[in-house]
Amino acid sequence: MVTAARVVKQTPRTRPPKGGRRYRMTIAYDGTDFYGWQTQPAKPTVQGALEGALRQLTGEAVRVHSSGRTDTGVHARGQTAHFDLRKPWEAGALQKGLNAVLPEAVRVSALRRAADTFHARYDATGKEYRYSIWNARVGCPLERRQAVHIRAPLDVAAMREAAGMLVGTHDFAAFAANPHREMDGTVRTLWRLEVGKRGARVTIRAVGDGFLYKMVRSLAGHLLRVGSGAVPAAETRELLASRRRTARVETAAAHGLCLHRVFYGAIPGLPKREQPC
Repeated sequence: MVTAARVVKQTPRTRPPKGGRRYRMTIAYDGTDFYGWQTQPAKPTVQGALEGALRQLTGEAVRVHSSGRTDTGVHARGQTAHFDLRKPWEAGALQKGLNAVLPEAVRVSALRRAADTFHARYDATGKEYRYSIWNARVGCPLERRQAVHIRAPLDVAAMREAAGMLVGTHDFAAFAANPHREMDGTVRTLWRLEVGKRGARVTIRAVGDGFLYKMVRSLAGHLLRVGSGAVPAAETRELLASRRRTARVETAAAHGLCLHRVFYGAIPGLPKREQPC
C-alpha cells in the first residue's frame, strides 16, 4: 500500500463578475448520444448542451465548470457543476427554464445559489461511480443503454475477493488507461469498492478521493475477468504492485458506467479517521 499523500495541483479561482452570482447545479444525463462532457467542435456534448441552454435562456455566454469530465457514452446521475451569471436569476426559475430547453437526455435535478468561492472541481472531496452489468442468458431491452450484458454466470464471490485487494491508498497506474498523462501522479485512495448482486443486476460501486483516466472502467474490466474465471482473484495484487498498464487489464464498455454522486465535505458512511481533510 502506498501511504504518501497525493499532491494536489493548486489552481487559481475566479469569482463572479461584479453584481453577478454563482450557481451550483446537480445534473443527470444519459450519455449514449453525447461525445462525453467536454465541449467539442461540431459534436454534441453535455457541457455544450448546458452552455447552449443557458445562452438561449439568459442571453449570456456562460462557461459551465464540472466536477470532472465523463467520457463518450458514460452517464451521470449526480454530476455537479457551477457557472456565473452577470444578471442574477431566481434559482427555481432558472432550473425550470433550463429543463424546458435542454434535450431530454439532460436534466438539472437541483440548482441553487453558491458561494462566490465555490468550485465544482476543486472543492470536491470524493466521488462515487457505479458500474452496472446485466448478468443473464437473455439481455433486457430496458437495460441496454445503462448496463453491460454478460451472458455467462459471474462468480460474484471471486469479484468481491479481488475488489477487497484494491481498497485503500495505492498507486493505481496499472488501472489507468494512460498513466503518463496524470499531472498529479497516480496515487489515489479507494474508500469503497463493492460488488453487489440483485437478481440479474450486478453493480460495482467505487467510492474514492479521485479517479485516474478510465480508472473505474479498468477496475470493472478486471473484476469482470475475475468473475468470468479468466484470471484468478489473487492476480489482483500482482497487477496493482506492477504499476504498469498492460493488456492484462481490460477497459470495460463505457455505457455501463455512471457518475452517481460527487461529495463535498464529509463522506457519508466513512469512519472519521478515513474522512478527507
